[in-house]
Amino acid sequence: MNAAATPLAGRIAVVTGGSSGIGAACVRALADAGATVVIGYNEGAERARALREALPGADHGTLRIPLADAAAHAAMAGALQQRFGRVDVLVNSAGFTQRIAHGDLEALPPALFDRILAANVGGPYAITRALMPLLEASADAAVINVSSVSAFTGLGSNLAYCAAKAALDTLTVSMARAFAPVRFVAVSPAAVDTGFVQGRNREELQKKAATTPLGRIVTPQDVALAVLGCVTHLRTATGTRIVIDGGHSL
Repeated sequence: MNAAATPLAGRIAVVTGGSSGIGAACVRALADAGATVVIGYNEGAERARALREALPGADHGTLRIPLADAAAHAAMAGALQQRFGRVDVLVNSAGFTQRIAHGDLEALPPALFDRILAANVGGPYAITRALMPLLEASADAAVINVSSVSAFTGLGSNLAYCAAKAALDTLTVSMARAFAPVRFVAVSPAAVDTGFVQGRNREELQKKAATTPLGRIVTPQDVALAVLGCVTHLRTATGTRIVIDGGHSL
């Protein structure tokens, strides 16, 4: 393939939550663009290995990257330092949520609220922090945080998820300011056609999509293409969000 077809040839990318859903779509898009991809997973080791074997190229890897394990984050950074010496792209795609009606405070006790915040903003922070020396070793590093329109609409799977994504957006801005020239961008989809939110089916997604200007469901591939574009084309975008919701938030 020529350079135009593989703009990320020679680049090292790490994708958390890379064994399924949005993360897996990002892994495929980055690998197709020529990157060497490390597929981060928590409990999806077999899925991650199967995905790695299906990718073009032979240098991809898998690595367990839980969201809340400082020792695992240090081990991750050490392994990547030894193997590559740098990280050019970090996609923070891993997260966690539960479907809880916003008015049902009994179903969202403080411990669960804290757990959701820890997963969706604490995890990306901890992983980015652990990898910052490797990102700074790159000549052109980008961190893409997979956020959500829930961050600014206040509509989402639960109150804590909305709050966590709002915090992730603000973290994106703050880190972009503090750690330039490493770029930080949030990609913000509406409800995506994955199994991320238990109990949400395709019929519900189709009904919501029908009320939007574009009238179609956001797919994992849509998100992955936005992530790829942030890395390859939006060269001066940092500290901002890219909304890909079909007009849901208009």
